[in-house]
Amino acid sequence: MPDYASHADTVSSGNAAQRGGHADKILGMKAIVISRLGGPEVLEIRDVPPPVAGAGEELIQVQAGGLNFADVMTMRGGYPGAPKPPLVAGREFCGLRESDGRRVMGYAQWAAFAEHIAARSELLWPVPEGWSAEQGAAFPVNYFTAYFAYWKAGLIDGKQSTGTTPRVLIHAVAGGVGTAAVQIGKLLGVEMYGTSSSAEKLARVKELGLQHGINYKERDYEEAIKALTHGEGVDAVFEMLGGEHTSKSVRCLRDFGRVIVYGTATGEKSEFDMRLLYAKGTSVHGLWLTYLAANRELMNQAWKQLSAWAAQGGVRPVIGQVLPIEHAAEGYQLLSDGKNFGKVVLKIG
Repeated sequence: MPDYASHADTVSSGNAAQRGGHADKILGMKAIVISRLGGPEVLEIRDVPPPVAGAGEELIQVQAGGLNFADVMTMRGGYPGAPKPPLVAGREFCGLRESDGRRVMGYAQWAAFAEHIAARSELLWPVPEGWSAEQGAAFPVNYFTAYFAYWKAGLIDGKQSTGTTPRVLIHAVAGGVGTAAVQIGKLLGVEMYGTSSSAEKLARVKELGLQHGINYKERDYEEAIKALTHGEGVDAVFEMLGGEHTSKSVRCLRDFGRVIVYGTATGEKSEFDMRLLYAKGTSVHGLWLTYLAANRELMNQAWKQLSAWAAQGGVRPVIGQVLPIEHAAEGYQLLSDGKNFGKVVLKIG
């Protein structure tokens, strides 16, 4: 077994070192550890040293963790900035703040899938009234990402300068970010088109407010968009596939439209020719929550709106599976295979 004392930054919050103090109250804790790079078989439940809160951090007793495709990429070795294994997995959680016992949900770069985490204070938010720990754990990554996708697309006010109803194509619409984007789009009055791999998933997302579902296994989505919009295209595409899909998404745009790229689920580099942008004055924008999370003003702006929507019942995490920590590999496999609907959540504590 690796010497976890030599991996203190990795095993705790990524910022705090093992310095004694409050950690003396916690003799040890269980955590999901990425033992080496690879598939779900590299995940192990281990006893690891507890975290200690550093400057600007708070200790959280974790109850649940939200699983994201970024966690799958970290396991495989494809996520920028992640430490080398062994490291405690997870970037999203919900639990009890140890200083006052209040329920909070939070965002981190790793170390969330453990019984305790030392988390940055500015990336902790109160759990909306009536939400479970699982719902809290399913919120931060998906809803901040979806909010910023609309923000980057210039659609957060729900209208365009032309006065027309904006159109958005959402890839992987039945996933965590996809279902969040549908809920937000409904609130903004957006006409939404979404791609997924099955009619069953699309039917379930339509119950959330999606108007146009496209089963990409049965129909080319580029051709479907042309037909559904009578050749005009959409104002924005939320793109997280990579490979050929960046170019295909650009071709789905109408005049001055924007592709918002926030991932590469296919594992393939985007194929993109700048000349595609010229004819309609379109553009491609990158979105990386890891970077935006460091901008406190932007995050506060997003949280102000998201929390208001949550209080009104307009946004509420869609959870497909809740699995015990011992079945974490099953959850990772569901995301790897694209078989999840909404969020996969892990019960931690």
